[in-house]
Amino acid sequence: MTGAGLRRFVGPAPEPPPAVETCELCGRPAGEQHGHVVDLSTRSLLCACRPCYLLFSRPDAGGRFTAVPDRYAYDPDHPISRAEWDRLAIPVGSVFFLTSETGTHAFYPSPAGATECQLDLAAFAELSHDHPLLAAARQDVEAALVRCEGDGPVEAFLVPIDVCYELVGTVRLLWRGFDGGEEARTAIEAHYARLRSLARPLAAG
Repeated sequence: MTGAGLRRFVGPAPEPPPAVETCELCGRPAGEQHGHVVDLSTRSLLCACRPCYLLFSRPDAGGRFTAVPDRYAYDPDHPISRAEWDRLAIPVGSVFFLTSETGTHAFYPSPAGATECQLDLAAFAELSHDHPLLAAARQDVEAALVRCEGDGPVEAFLVPIDVCYELVGTVRLLWRGFDGGEEARTAIEAHYARLRSLARPLAAG
């Protein structure tokens, strides 16, 4: 009798045990709540146990790896107006700006993953001059995440880069149809609600 036939008698197969997250640097358990480091040679994120995360958080660490800081900020003194935002002509509701050695690039979460969109660099430089948060992100490990949905206000946060890819993963996993569907919208709203609760004024950060 096949395995499928046996399961008709013994019930459904038990759920497999949850995978244990391991540190991608040393192989030890990373823990459920763990940090990340960026591999600068491949521009990829790696899960890190606490000792490895702290090692690459040191200012003198240098080299190939650097830890993603745990900084969340907003700038109450320099809110972005809708007219200012419209100058960038970005046709999506959420976008994050990441600076690397090749310059500043704009990406948006989509069902296909993190999708790069064309960025008017001159307009972005002008906007960054008036809004310091957009230029405050550390290269490779932080990003400016901006949201402007419908007729709502423009929200801008400085966040760890892994937060942006978490949002990308949510959209890729849950998006259904043209407008995303209720499950995706609820998850995205929860993501931004968490950012609002964690963010502190930029000057204090």
